[in-house]
Amino acid sequence: MTLAYPHRPSRSALRIAALSAALAGAIFLPAAYAADNTATAPTSNVRATAAAPAGAGDVAARTRQFNALVDEQWEGLMRELPEQASFFGDYRYNAAWSDFSLAGAKRHNEATRRLLARLQAVDSTGFADSDLLNHRLLVRWLENDIQGYELKTNQMPLDQFNGTHLFLTIMVKAFPFNDTQQYDDYLVRLRGIPRILDQVTEVAREGAKNGLMQPRYLLDKVAAQCNGIADVAGEDSVFAASLKKFPDSVPAAERERLRKQILEVVDQQIRPAYRRLAEFVAKEYAPQGRQQYGVWSVPNGDALYRYAIEQFTSSSMTPEQIHRLGLSEVERIERAQTEIAQRLGYADLKTARKAIAADPARHAKSREQILELYRQYIATMEKRLPDLFGTLPTTAVQVQAVEAWREKEASSAQYMPGTPDGKRPGLITVNTGEPEKRLLTTVEAIAYHEGVPGHHLQLSVARGLPALPKFRTLTGQLAYIEGWGLYSEDLGKEVGLYQDPYSDFGRLSQELIRANRLVLDSGVHHQRWSREQMVQWMRDHSDMEEPIIQAEADRYIAWPGQALAYKVGQLKIRELRARAESQLGARFDIRAFHDQILGGGALPLRELETRIDRWIASVPADAAPAKVAK
Repeated sequence: MTLAYPHRPSRSALRIAALSAALAGAIFLPAAYAADNTATAPTSNVRATAAAPAGAGDVAARTRQFNALVDEQWEGLMRELPEQASFFGDYRYNAAWSDFSLAGAKRHNEATRRLLARLQAVDSTGFADSDLLNHRLLVRWLENDIQGYELKTNQMPLDQFNGTHLFLTIMVKAFPFNDTQQYDDYLVRLRGIPRILDQVTEVAREGAKNGLMQPRYLLDKVAAQCNGIADVAGEDSVFAASLKKFPDSVPAAERERLRKQILEVVDQQIRPAYRRLAEFVAKEYAPQGRQQYGVWSVPNGDALYRYAIEQFTSSSMTPEQIHRLGLSEVERIERAQTEIAQRLGYADLKTARKAIAADPARHAKSREQILELYRQYIATMEKRLPDLFGTLPTTAVQVQAVEAWREKEASSAQYMPGTPDGKRPGLITVNTGEPEKRLLTTVEAIAYHEGVPGHHLQLSVARGLPALPKFRTLTGQLAYIEGWGLYSEDLGKEVGLYQDPYSDFGRLSQELIRANRLVLDSGVHHQRWSREQMVQWMRDHSDMEEPIIQAEADRYIAWPGQALAYKVGQLKIRELRARAESQLGARFDIRAFHDQILGGGALPLRELETRIDRWIASVPADAAPAKVAK
């Protein structure tokens, strides 16, 4: 499961975001602080609140200046990355693309350094806690962006999971088609795609010079994907999807013009550009791809991996600590699965997995059956949300199948957020490829993770937080986002769902996948595991179908560190809940706790911990919780 959503450890990664959304990641702010108990003092030279007292008027003026700088940063970012603005529902720059070139990345880095210097010069004496938090988050965001550029993270723009060639297809889904002008803007943007693919080629060549390459076999997949996109002509192209249904606001007289012009660009410019990229990758780029699987094998690979760990988990954990945690979690979850297996009459876990894998009743019979199950589980859970939350999502969520050309590499399901105004609903795209090979036992947990109470609820609530700046409502830390998604899978059990024990078994199977990721990601990128070792581990410690095992191995290889976010985040939220329950006792209210978790946006885990500790201390002595219905 993945989040199709822009994230930002660096400028190039923000673009990958959308992918993340459609592919596997999520929007996130780089780690602000470690998830351990170390001090959380800002790394900038801003003076602490306890410095010399200042007059209230002076504090108010400096706060206004700081908030103006926060707004300036966001406005500049939207101008610089106009496709991301469209993704966020800001349509002022719909006819433009950002600069994907090496020169563009350099200019962005220079501008980031200038902005960081201005932020570090801010005198925060007397600032409110909320403004101090905004300052810490934004400073750390920029510092991490600069670090990513120094590590040349932008120089590997192509892989089978997050490549720019895929990002462009994802952004099509996020583009608005509400009137004629937006179609015309889209037409201008389509004409810019060949230029972007040329820029990507330039960046890839530079990365190859510096030894920053994905494994060759993954780049061969990229060439095949590019050819697959180029093969689809006319209205069947992903870039022509908007022609299938015009809104009533587009006059009939304009529709034929738009249809003709869009198809002309698709067939005469975009498809040939993808074909050229495929040829470049196949003949020049992929042959230079690395032979080893782990990022340790590229120049400065260990530093790159530790950077990825920090960005994706907001943790200072070492690769060794992550690996040990993964092994421990795998053992714990498999014990719980064994208990269910034995209650179902199986001798042991291995026997249960084998029997379930061979049972046609536990597999899908059609693509539509898979989609309908997702819709049913989400609808059932929506009725129970008031038992768990005080604040509920107001944006609708839809379910549809992933594109056929992406089925082999896509994960089971992904979520892409809607726009803050609700005009574009949240979207869950489900991999329905080879349905007879797909287990139904995991669908319930995945539906809760991607929909409600998972990604759709959390991101919808975040977009509606009125007091936070946009960089906190529209972006966030991945360990929080994916940790919440994984945590939310268990909430169905708390309100009496997972009635089918096989579905409960599947819930644990999904958690086991995330525990395995700690083992596998650190295994390949630090302990130098082979792909064969990864695949065998998943065969031994999961009930994933073989096509998913193969795709998951390739995902972890292509995207170091991202797969760690889920478990690290979930364990932190569980830890904070256990702390609240222990300290509050009868005063603990699950709805109030969840509203506190969600009410600050997708925070770095250390900042989330501080928020919850303050909430625990503020709960009145006579508070009485509402009971959760069963």
